[in-house]
Amino acid sequence: MAAIITAVAMTIFLNGCGTLSNRLDPVPPQQTGNNIHHPNKIKAQLYAQHKAWKGVRYQLGGSSKKGIDCSGFVNITFKEKFAIQLPRTTHQQAKQGFEIPRSQLKTGDLVFFKTGPNVRHVGIYIENRKFLHASASKGVMISALNNRYWQKHYWKAIRL
Repeated sequence: MAAIITAVAMTIFLNGCGTLSNRLDPVPPQQTGNNIHHPNKIKAQLYAQHKAWKGVRYQLGGSSKKGIDCSGFVNITFKEKFAIQLPRTTHQQAKQGFEIPRSQLKTGDLVFFKTGPNVRHVGIYIENRKFLHASASKGVMISALNNRYWQKHYWKAIRL
């Protein structure tokens, strides 16, 4: 029994934020017909999502207002606000769309961070170097990309 618990704990640790592997099959995002190319509409929806979820506590593998992790929050936000189905895990979300330079970030882009040797974090770029995410320490919030911590751990950005 202890070996099984240890194996499950290692799987969660190695997969990173909200990445209970094989929990849900990844579904590619819709390629056409979404609102992801209208910045003002996206911005308004992201701020509305922040208002609705602000302070919801972080919970690894969580996917509700009782507790949510970063990839679950991104998954729910894109599904509810933009009718785009993204994979559930940070690992799979990082494989969607196409990579863009940090200097070309636009509202709705996904921003990724390497916060540990095998741990990844994801958020949604809003505007003015700010992104929306589910923080492990403070729950759902808006953070600045130029914050020392996020600058140090920045990995890449993806546009859907």
